[in-house]
Amino acid sequence: MTVRAIRGATQLLEDSTLEMDAKVAELVEAMLSGNGIVAQDLISILFTATPDLKSGFPAASARILKGVDLSDVPLICAQEIDVTGALPRVVRVLVHVNSNKENPEISHIYLHGAKVLRKDIAGDEK
Repeated sequence: MTVRAIRGATQLLEDSTLEMDAKVAELVEAMLSGNGIVAQDLISILFTATPDLKSGFPAASARILKGVDLSDVPLICAQEIDVTGALPRVVRVLVHVNSNKENPEISHIYLHGAKVLRKDIAGDEK
């Protein structure tokens, strides 16, 4: 096994706790299932949020995921840099995992409006 990083992002429709919880859960679940990752494979998860998201911490939203126990996984949040013209209401995620996959086999997940951030790897996700 080796350490791999999985990238992902999603765009929220609005800055609300319910929207944050739903979109973060959807993204993290897609990142884990899309790469065959279980909680025991996880090393840590870094979340960033654009400065316009103030309703909650993405890591707190991830902690309440059903069916995935993240209680022993270090999670941290940071604010994304405020770049003029950047896509608003975006949560980005960087998951560090132990995996037998090679880098080209890793599926990076970009959902909703965040697909425009990485059209080259976003695939056909939502």
